[in-house]
Amino acid sequence: MSLEKVIFGFFVLLAATLNFGFFIGDLADPKLHNEYELFAAVVVNLIATVLKFGDRTQIGAVHLATSLVADLQLIAATLAWTWATQVSAGGLNGESMAAVVSLSGGALLANIVSVVLLVIETVSFQRR
Repeated sequence: MSLEKVIFGFFVLLAATLNFGFFIGDLADPKLHNEYELFAAVVVNLIATVLKFGDRTQIGAVHLATSLVADLQLIAATLAWTWATQVSAGGLNGESMAAVVSLSGGALLANIVSVVLLVIETVSFQRR
C-alpha cells in the first residue's frame, strides 16, 4: 500500500464530501449552508490541487484540471458569500445564496469527475 496514494485519495474524497455537505439543502436558505463548511471545502480542494501536481500522465492532467475547476468555482462562491455579507446592502438573501450554492454545485460536479477518475485509475491499476 502506498501512503502517497492513500493521502491523495483521502483528500480527493474529503474535498468531494465537504463540497456535497455544503451544497445539499434548499438552494436559497442560508441556514442550511454553513460558511465554515464552504471554507473547509476551499482549503481541502486547494490541498488536493497541490497533491495533483507532478503527475505527468494524461489522467493526472485531467485530475489537475478538475481540481482547478473546483477551486475556481469554490473561490468564486466564497467571494459571492463575502460580497453578500460584507458589501451588499441586501445582505445574504435567497438570491445571493442561490448564486453561492450554484457555484458550489459546479465545483461538486468537478469533484465527482475527479472521484470517478480516481476509481477508474484504481480499478485499472495492475499489480507488478
